[in-house]
Amino acid sequence: MLYHLFNWLKQEFNVPGAGLFQFLTFRIAMAVLLSLIIATVYGKRIILYLQKKQIGESVRDLGLEGQMQKKGTPTMGGIIILLSILIPTLLFANLDKVYIRLMVLCTVWLGVIGFLDDYLKIRSKKLALLKGEAYKKKDSDGLAGISKIIGQIGLGIIIGSTLYFSNAVTVEREVIGKSYQKQAEEKLAKDSTVFTRNIDGIEKKYVKVKTPITTIPFVKNHEFNYSKLISWMGNGAEHYTWIVYIIIVTLIITAVSNGANLTDGLDGLAAGTSAIIGIGIGLFVYVSGNYKFADYLNIMYIPNLGELSIFVAAFVGACIGFLWYNAYPAQVFMGDTGSLAIGGIIASLAIIVRKELLIPIFCGIFLVENLSVIIQVSYFKYTKRKFGEGRRIFLMSPLHHHYQKKGYHENKIAMRFWIITVLLVIASIATLKIR
Repeated sequence: MLYHLFNWLKQEFNVPGAGLFQFLTFRIAMAVLLSLIIATVYGKRIILYLQKKQIGESVRDLGLEGQMQKKGTPTMGGIIILLSILIPTLLFANLDKVYIRLMVLCTVWLGVIGFLDDYLKIRSKKLALLKGEAYKKKDSDGLAGISKIIGQIGLGIIIGSTLYFSNAVTVEREVIGKSYQKQAEEKLAKDSTVFTRNIDGIEKKYVKVKTPITTIPFVKNHEFNYSKLISWMGNGAEHYTWIVYIIIVTLIITAVSNGANLTDGLDGLAAGTSAIIGIGIGLFVYVSGNYKFADYLNIMYIPNLGELSIFVAAFVGACIGFLWYNAYPAQVFMGDTGSLAIGGIIASLAIIVRKELLIPIFCGIFLVENLSVIIQVSYFKYTKRKFGEGRRIFLMSPLHHHYQKKGYHENKIAMRFWIITVLLVIASIATLKIR
């Protein structure tokens, strides 16, 4: 909003200083600063309000050290994260850009799903207490699992459809030798145009294409077109690529969102991990949205993507600011309100910047948390059928609880998971040059 206001003041009245808002780096800095202020200053007021309304965490005794001390700690703190992301984005970003609109929608959409889930859990607890009954975790499942999945699928369909069909979503690729002719033959450059761009005094030809391509890490010819997944169906199969693309986008958003939700089990773990991942994605967004950096790194240039750096800056600032109160010992938990949203945000950003194949690397912690639960449950059911008694591979799942059972302090586990995430993000960034 401020971007549009100052842009209007600059054009209509030539107000001194109004042009400052045209600089992307200035708005990125302001987004980070404001998100930190909202999370730290106004976050305290939100926590006090949650305490006043007795919106506290319900904890089952699972035999984990220090676990019962968390009982009553305010939850739904994800509201702090959501406000710290949305307010700076709405103020400093160009709201006309399709990527900004998609990410605002993603944040609100998953935030509402998580909020409903937390609200239903809290309501069940209060109803049990009013009836004078002993509160049990099974009395409060929040939203049914299928309801959350349907919500995530709905978001995946919207994001996938927009990225595939919207004319505002394009990619520019350099034309080298006969590459454009090859692209035309493969029907990758259909309805595209060739133009010249001057980069550091060198004239280079580019083609603007609208095609579902992504980046393959660690290889020189690093682009992959989703239409190749159904090329075996014969001529004309590429017309159905949109179905495959939307399904893949939906699966990614659902998996990463649930992975972040499972990771949110220790003080500061999900918020810290997400902040680190956000910094890595922010770098991808910035270089992919700048044609000079994209040319130097030999990566695809995505027009209008640079504006998304403001959203990412607000996201990182929100996660770091939330850590002020969520670091051990936590004064507030994000709940599903925050965890579902940050997972979906990370997945959506990776898809938009065409780096979804890097998700298993920089979201490695989310991946192993997901896998630990899947492996544990599958093995337990298998052994129960075969031997009549369920057996476990991990002492407890998700994986961070396994290490708690082994006697590690939760603060040490969180810090080590952060360090692993830093290494994974660095490895992902290194793929920009390792080909």
